Amino acid sequence: MEGQAKNIILFIGDGMGVSTVTAARILDGQSKGKAGEEHVLPFETFDHVALVKTYNSNQQVPDSAGTATAMATGVKTRAGVINIGPDSNRRNCKAALENRLTPITEYARAKGKSVGFATTTRVTHATPAVLYAHTPERNWESNRFLPVEDRRLGCRDLAWQLLNAGPGGGLDVALGGGRMAFYGGDRHGERLGAAEDLVTPWLSAASHRRYVTTAEELDDVDPGEQVLGLFSSSHLTYVAERREDSTQPTLAQMTAKAIELVSADPDGYLLMIEGGRIDHGHHSSQPAYALLETQAFARAVETALAMVDLDETLILVTADHSHVFTMGGYPTRGNPILGLVVTNDKSGEPKTAPEIAADGQPYRTLQYANGPGAVTSLPRPAPELGVRSLAQALVPMRSVDIDGSVSNSESHAGEDVALYASGPGAERVRGVIEQNRIFDIMMAAYGFSGRSD
Repeated sequence: MEGQAKNIILFIGDGMGVSTVTAARILDGQSKGKAGEEHVLPFETFDHVALVKTYNSNQQVPDSAGTATAMATGVKTRAGVINIGPDSNRRNCKAALENRLTPITEYARAKGKSVGFATTTRVTHATPAVLYAHTPERNWESNRFLPVEDRRLGCRDLAWQLLNAGPGGGLDVALGGGRMAFYGGDRHGERLGAAEDLVTPWLSAASHRRYVTTAEELDDVDPGEQVLGLFSSSHLTYVAERREDSTQPTLAQMTAKAIELVSADPDGYLLMIEGGRIDHGHHSSQPAYALLETQAFARAVETALAMVDLDETLILVTADHSHVFTMGGYPTRGNPILGLVVTNDKSGEPKTAPEIAADGQPYRTLQYANGPGAVTSLPRPAPELGVRSLAQALVPMRSVDIDGSVSNSESHAGEDVALYASGPGAERVRGVIEQNRIFDIMMAAYGFSGRSD
């Protein structure tokens, strides 16, 4: 659809590679009583699709900070940095301050547009942070891990930057988890000062600001109010673990409210909606967790499509990167996607029992190349089943987190991801493109002339 977009919604399924989309499509279809393979997710009906190359400037297989920065600024940069150019090394505060990149949110705000996001991760996580922050280290979410010398140089943690961001007092809508980064220990937070509180001074600085912590409170926010919603201490609860009495909003509910709030702006808006825990389910080698998060992400896209006018709103749906997540083994049509492989017999009809591998054990359709489910001793045990189970993997991983803890987390993958588009400017989504071209597509859709605009 040609023309200029008044509004843009960028949906990012964190870790939602093509294999994840396929498996989630089948799961969603099977949850509706279908065989599954013939099913279509809402964004798969879009007319315009491209493949996106996701590498960082210094890594063949990327991380979310570098990939999100590419989409937000139009520049591929290093893994682990947020809105900092590739000439600056990770964790180099001085160089980072000299190599700041300009995200599309700043262009949008300069044109009077409302800007916001909703995410199922902490609001200080890498993907949402590219809308408001600059940092050479994505893990500086609070000041706890920000070195003293870097604070002296002028680097600030992500929670601080969110509430002290940019012209006009920052973002209009910020919804997700991560309350602990905004408070000290007296308020069950993790900031260095026991009594630290970033939220109260932010609220008192303007009369139109609202801070909410439950879905019910979010419902009461009115257009014209600037809202910070922190619905959990860390990330929002997985769909797989969500209780019926949960006070947390779903991603679809946050999407609906965000669109309602920013739609009141006559100049239009820019929204980013992230299904962030797809990625976390994969890192834990729990495919059911990842696929249920993808299903919820698809519902959020569906919600947006029911609310917006595609004659004036460009909707982009993509992933920042993929995962080493595979589906295979010749299961019969309609075989439960989370189950063991049952193949067809020589006549092409389903067998009555799971297929047995050469080692004498059955195997699942969904597996990982590495991660917590790695088989580390032989003979290989029979795979576990159930929503909480780990899918088996080949290689155990080892990574050291910023707090010094060691984890065995499944890794990202480096293959291309899909980009789906509908609305004004969607015709620019075609072929195989570099990830930083998504920025250019959005800028062109708005009619912005470029980085000097």
